[in-house]
Amino acid sequence: MKISSKQIITPALKILEVKKLYKSYTQANFGRLKVIDDINFEIDKGETVAITGQSGSGKTTLMALLAGLDAPDSGEIFIDGNNLNKMNEDALAKFRAQNIGIIFQQFHLMPHLSAIENISLPLEILKAEDIEERANIALKQVGLEQRREHLPRELSGGECQRVAIARAIVVKPTILLADEPTGNLDTKTGEQVSSILFDLVTASGMTLIVVTHNMELARRCQKILKLDSGKFK
Repeated sequence: MKISSKQIITPALKILEVKKLYKSYTQANFGRLKVIDDINFEIDKGETVAITGQSGSGKTTLMALLAGLDAPDSGEIFIDGNNLNKMNEDALAKFRAQNIGIIFQQFHLMPHLSAIENISLPLEILKAEDIEERANIALKQVGLEQRREHLPRELSGGECQRVAIARAIVVKPTILLADEPTGNLDTKTGEQVSSILFDLVTASGMTLIVVTHNMELARRCQKILKLDSGKFK
């Protein structure tokens, strides 16, 4: 019997799976404060997802857990089938460098390095081949070829964030995490930076998770998850 294309169902590939995730901190006079409370969710390969919520809802903590920059009290995080919580510190650092791109609100560029040197850093850490060529391509993708040798202090806020985006994508990560990527920018510059970010993600088929309180930015994603007191509502 001939099978039509409509009958063929290709299952989505889960790039991220989070299971029963908990995280708490000790605060003076308040004891243990639960920040992430039994979170479970999945994200498909190539999907764009916004995580929203008020200040103190757990957004930044969740991002740090997904990036492997912090460890949960319990629960599991799988990226492309790899369990972050089963890795030792060295293995996790290597996995993060190869598979996770991170964009911070505060840019976190090395102040003594030029734009191209900042972008090259992840490739240098991985001892990659064709570092200069790959860094130049990433710089061109964010439209800053003319700022190649400029230091962060010689760049505007929007330009610094574009360099940070280029640095995050230069290794072609499995997943891209952006924590309030337009939070330090004015409205017009923020729109320009978010357009560059989404254009790059769309062109590459990269998976993107954005933590933001900016609903205009959130609505550009395919899915919005709202955090409230450590839970998705």
